[in-house]
Amino acid sequence: MKTFLQAHATHPDWRVALALATAQLEAQRQGHGVFEPTLGWVYLTDHYAGHADALLDELRRRWPGTAWVGAVGVGISASGVEYFDEPALTLMLAELPRAQFRVYSGVQPLGDFAAHVAQVHADPATPDLAELIADLSARTATGYLFGGLASARNRTLHIADGVLEGGLSGVAYAKDVALVSRVTQGCQPVGPVRTITDAQNNAIATLDGVAALDCLLADLDLAGRDPREALPRIRQTLVGLSDARAHDGAGDLAASRGSFGPDTRVRHLVGLDPARRGIAVGDIVEPGMQLAFCQRDTEAARRDLVRICAEIREEVEPEVPLPATLARGARSEPAAPGDGIAGAVYVSCSGRGGPHFGAPSAELAIVRHALGDVPLVGFFAAGEIARHHLYGYTGVLTVFPA
Repeated sequence: MKTFLQAHATHPDWRVALALATAQLEAQRQGHGVFEPTLGWVYLTDHYAGHADALLDELRRRWPGTAWVGAVGVGISASGVEYFDEPALTLMLAELPRAQFRVYSGVQPLGDFAAHVAQVHADPATPDLAELIADLSARTATGYLFGGLASARNRTLHIADGVLEGGLSGVAYAKDVALVSRVTQGCQPVGPVRTITDAQNNAIATLDGVAALDCLLADLDLAGRDPREALPRIRQTLVGLSDARAHDGAGDLAASRGSFGPDTRVRHLVGLDPARRGIAVGDIVEPGMQLAFCQRDTEAARRDLVRICAEIREEVEPEVPLPATLARGARSEPAAPGDGIAGAVYVSCSGRGGPHFGAPSAELAIVRHALGDVPLVGFFAAGEIARHHLYGYTGVLTVFPA
C-alpha cells in the first residue's frame, strides 16, 4: 500500500505552524517504519504568502529529496477541517516511485514525460488561461486535469519546486498512478434547458429563438416586469453553460432533474441589454451551446457532494458500504477509513467554503464522513479545474487508491 501522511496547523508565525505540522507527521511516521517521501503537497492561507519562499526552503531542508507542489488560498483544508481568515498550512507527503510523476511549470516543462493525468495550479491573472488549460489537457493521454486557481488577497502564488507567479504548474502522473476524481456542482437550475441561437463573444441575443432577456425574466417568474425592478433577483442568478450533447438532446444540463452534470460550467451574468433584450455572461459563447439559469443552493450542493463521495467510495472500495444515514443528511458515525484510499486532494470554490454549508468546516466534514479519516489536503480556489474545463462554484475531489 502506498503511504500518505498528512498534517495541518495554525499559528501567527509560520515557523511555529510548520513545526507543529512536522511533529504530527513525525508521530504518524513512527507507525509506518521506513518512510521516504518523494512528493509533497503544501497549501497555505494568504496570511503566509509573503513568507512562501522561506517556507519552501524549510520544507526542503526538513525533507530533502522531496518534490513539492501547492498553492496559496484564502482558505485551505485538511481531513474534516477548514481554515479561513487565519494563518494556517496543510501538508501531505507520499511515497510514490519517482519515475511515476513529474513536477512541471513554465520553467520546468514536462518534456518527454508520458503524462496520463495531471494536477494543475494556476494564477488566475494568467492571460489566455482557458487555452493553456486546454493545451495541457491535450498533452495528457486521458485529457484529464484536476486542480484549481490560487486565491489570495495579497500575493497570488503557486508552488512547483519553487514559488511561482503567473502561468500554470503542478505534477503529472504516469498511467501506473491510479486516480479517481469527481466534480460536484454547487448551483441548482431555476429554469429549463435552453439552446443559444444567436450570440457573439459573451453577448447572447436569443435563446430557443426568443429574446434572451425575456427568457431570463420568464425563468425567474418575472415575465413582463421591467428589468430594473427585477434586478434584486437577477443579481442572485448565474448561468450554467454546456457544449456537451447527449443522445436525447438534453446535453449535460440535467435541469429537468434539478441538477447539473459534470460538464456544466457556471458563469456570472455580467450585463443586460434592455434595448435589444439581450444578456451578457462571463464566458465566450456560441450558437448551439446549452444554457440554464441557476442559483447557488446549499442543500443541492450538499446532496451532490454526498453523491460524488459515494461514487468514489463505491469505485475504490465497492465492498464497504457508506453510513446508512449519510445520503439522508442525518448524523451518524463517519465511514471507517478502509484500505482502499491512500490519500486525497480536494479543491473547492472559495464561494463554497466557510458558512455556506451551514457551519465552519461543514463541507470538509461531509467528505470525511463519507470517506473516513483519510489523509486529505486542499484549498479554496478562485476557479476549479477538471478535465479541460475551468469551473466556478464547484468542488473537485480526487483520491489515490491504495
